[in-house]
Parts: sequence; structure tokens; C-alpha cells
Amino acid sequence: MTLTSPPARALAALGHDARLSIFRLLVRAGDAGLRVSDIGAHLGLAPSTLAHHLSTLVDAGLVLQDKQGREVFNRVDFPAMHRVLGFLTFECCSGVTALCAEGAA
Repeated sequence: MTLTSPPARALAALGHDARLSIFRLLVRAGDAGLRVSDIGAHLGLAPSTLAHHLSTLVDAGLVLQDKQGREVFNRVDFPAMHRVLGFLTFECCSGVTALCAEGAA
């Protein structure tokens, strides 16, 4: 898997505190999502900062945006989220043998 793979991009996007907070808020909002202004009000983020972070989450494939009239609703792409979780847990508990340096007791 290269660093530009979808799971790596998603994890990189979630590696920032503000984006992780936005994502967690949208997860709690469910399929209905939230308007940009609602996200800003909940998290106390300036509109320009929020726009930057939402753009990063959209580019990473984690958030979908739907324009309804003048409002932009943001919601988690739950199938994409599940793919990232699947990537992280794919080999869970499959066992890894520790390699010891030669001569170590």
C-alpha cells in the first residue's frame, strides 16, 4: 500500500485534532449530516478554517457534501469509513512472531 492510498489519505486527514473533531461530530450526526454553520457553532471554528478542514476530509473521501439551496450539508461517507476500519483490522489477531536477534537469549 502506498502513501497515496485511500486508507493512508484518510488516516492522514484524521491526524489533525480539528479534522478529527469534525469527523466525530459528523459521525454522531448520522446520515442527516450537519450544515457548515452548525459544525462551526458546535466546534467554535472560524468559517475559513472550517472550510479548509472540510475540504481535506472531502478530498480524503471521508465526508460527502450535498448542496441544498444555499446550505451545504456535510455527512460521513460511512462505507468509506468502514473500508478504513476494515483496512486497520484486516489482520487483527492473525499472530505475529517476534524475531529475536541472533545470539540473544
